[in-house]
Amino acid sequence: MGLSFGKYDEVCNTVPLVVCPLLGPSSLGLESQCYSRNVEINSTVIFQPATCFIHIAALVMSAIMVYHIRSKYTAVGRKEIVLFFYLYALSEILAIFLDSAIIPTYSQAYLYITAIYVGLGTSIFWSLLVNGFVGFQLWEDGTPKSLWFLRISSLVLFVVGFVISICTFKGIGGMSPTKQVGLWVIDLLFPVICVAIYVGSQVLLVLRTLDDRWPLGDIAFGVLAFVAACVLMFGFSTEICQGVKHYIDGTFFGVLCLLFAVMMVYKYWDSITREDLEFSVGSKQTAWEVKDPLLGSREGMGDDVVTATASSATHDSSSGGNGGYGAGKNGGLSAPYGGGGASNGRLAPGMGMGMGMGMGPKGGNGGAGGYPPSGGYGGSSY
Repeated sequence: MGLSFGKYDEVCNTVPLVVCPLLGPSSLGLESQCYSRNVEINSTVIFQPATCFIHIAALVMSAIMVYHIRSKYTAVGRKEIVLFFYLYALSEILAIFLDSAIIPTYSQAYLYITAIYVGLGTSIFWSLLVNGFVGFQLWEDGTPKSLWFLRISSLVLFVVGFVISICTFKGIGGMSPTKQVGLWVIDLLFPVICVAIYVGSQVLLVLRTLDDRWPLGDIAFGVLAFVAACVLMFGFSTEICQGVKHYIDGTFFGVLCLLFAVMMVYKYWDSITREDLEFSVGSKQTAWEVKDPLLGSREGMGDDVVTATASSATHDSSSGGNGGYGAGKNGGLSAPYGGGGASNGRLAPGMGMGMGMGMGPKGGNGGAGGYPPSGGYGGSSY
């Protein structure tokens, strides 16, 4: 396929983009050589049914990724990157109606929704570019300054894309359906520039600031997916369509590869951000768990047993020597009474057998006394 700067003729001849019905000298727009099959549901003809399923899958995956991003309460750039996925999800909703032609291509609604879709695509790639510099900490992430800069600049780019699209479709301001340079730049060239800058900035970030090189694999997979989407859509759409007997075309693989590229953006961001567990709440309540084998082996001991910590300091003769401190439900600390034991005949973990040479006046409540015991263990000490 030959690709001419500023012209959609070769592009639309290969792949049926949503802007193609609104371009060209004819009122019918620019048509591609091969379309995928359509289906009829309740007297409504649905174009690109397989591609619509990919759009729906993209919405589901976007919801999952946004949920995981929002659950990382203290991750760097959390609020900034989530805007990228919100915009992507919104564009996928519009793509369902545009690719399937549920909104007829001859209606005015199709013209304006297509302009909104082009504007969203411009703001999506701009937000991705801005997120590429958040990791350099040129400004504090999550602050009103950072968030409003991203939101306002994305809105400005959306308006630029929307206005250029409307002017091209309606023939305003020196632009027309046959003069497509402005639309070509923001719709096809601008995304490639944004992706190139984003990838370059992230490679530099990983090489200069991170010890781990594994995130480079996520970047590589994302780039390969983006390149594959462009090649399959703009290079081999006709061959794919003819080879599978019009069941699908390059749009199907293009949308699928773009979804995979977006997933790699999330995977890369997740791999370079770490959450501070000290300040995280809610979803991290069971992150830390005591795995001490001595404690784990005493299941069912009840709430009346309190873990005791052995003391290495030297105590006087009434502390029970090396017997340690025992704590029970009824007895409290039993060290002054000759290394007492736990109440109800249970040994408190970590206290030993209370076999110190203490000569205290009496044993603990229900616990072991000093040594030698009087009448066996459990009596009063000497």
